[in-house]
Amino acid sequence: MLFRTWDQPFDIDGRAEATVEVTDHVGVTHVVVSDHRLVRQVLADPDTFHPGNALDAISPMPVSALRMLTSYGFKLPATLANNGGVSHPAIREITAQALHPTRVEALRPWLTGIVRRRVTALATRLRAGEPVDLYADLAADLPLLVLAKLVELPDADAAVVKEFSRAALELFWAPLDAPRQLALAETVGRFHTVLRDFAATAGGMVGELRAHTAAAGLPRDTPVGALFFLLVAGQETTSQFLTLLLHRLSGEPAVLDGLARGTVSVDDVVEEGLRLVPPIPTWRRVATRDTELGGLPVRAGASIVLWLARAGLAVAEHPHDFVPGQRGSRRHLAFGAGAHRCVGAQLSRMEAAVVVAETAPLLRDTEVLRAPWCPDNLSFRMPDTFTIHRPTCRPTCRNS
Repeated sequence: MLFRTWDQPFDIDGRAEATVEVTDHVGVTHVVVSDHRLVRQVLADPDTFHPGNALDAISPMPVSALRMLTSYGFKLPATLANNGGVSHPAIREITAQALHPTRVEALRPWLTGIVRRRVTALATRLRAGEPVDLYADLAADLPLLVLAKLVELPDADAAVVKEFSRAALELFWAPLDAPRQLALAETVGRFHTVLRDFAATAGGMVGELRAHTAAAGLPRDTPVGALFFLLVAGQETTSQFLTLLLHRLSGEPAVLDGLARGTVSVDDVVEEGLRLVPPIPTWRRVATRDTELGGLPVRAGASIVLWLARAGLAVAEHPHDFVPGQRGSRRHLAFGAGAHRCVGAQLSRMEAAVVVAETAPLLRDTEVLRAPWCPDNLSFRMPDTFTIHRPTCRPTCRNS
């Protein structure tokens, strides 16, 4: 269950336990919390449930992988998601200003133009009888392009950045063997040197973080750590969400019809997508003292796995159904909660809204050739592709 939580059945009658202990592939026991109230309680109490284990590798790294990372000078000091200290608010504020909703909203027309041109090209290919991959051909690099408009980024090919970010998600959050860990460590470490060199001279948000780091006496690689989180947990998760949302929409003809008629809100579709197919199904905390959750004793040092996806299901009137605007739809925890709530939430929402508005008409005339497949992972779904085509004979033709 731990590594494929999106495949687990959900007990809509509430009989499932709010907290349960689960042992992973290396024998570590985790306290899995699925109750919406308890998940919020944990997220709101970073003193008792510290975020410092956010980057602990779920598969302990062998010496060979650690040496590989060390050879590249790989360091990730506490900055954003893994920072429960006094330095977090200032680092977060600098990052939040770069991703301010006003700046994000100003990019909507520009992004709409890009998506519209891509969708037009995809429609032409579909009419010609070609299959198209909505992950590779539409969603994969969009968040990276948007992020580069808001934050100064290294001058690297998008494919290289995507290789790095997906490698990082796998290295730290997937069940792995030693040879795979070594290969991923080389990819992550190599690009980390690019980030470190870039952070030494970059302007904008990175420059502000560099100045703050020096003034506050923080670890020198603090700006690098912030960039790491933006590239990995920021743009990569958004491209994954776009893919998962489009796939879910492809099986919701009533919602697509409502969008076409204007009776269904794009924003409501995005929120319902975040509730049903969040790209981050779980997140971690570590208990700092003996406590309890839902009646289950929790010892100091225990790993807490917050089942965000299941918590989001439980709050809706129709838990499994895609009903935009239904009661409870916006109470999901796709962006977390509390002091570490995702700083790029509005950015992700804007990108998803543009993609839904421009791509929904395309989905009405197509069928799925290959649904997204997601590998085993604790906290990220990482869909690999989403291929659609336009059938030569529609259902009405077959029934004539």
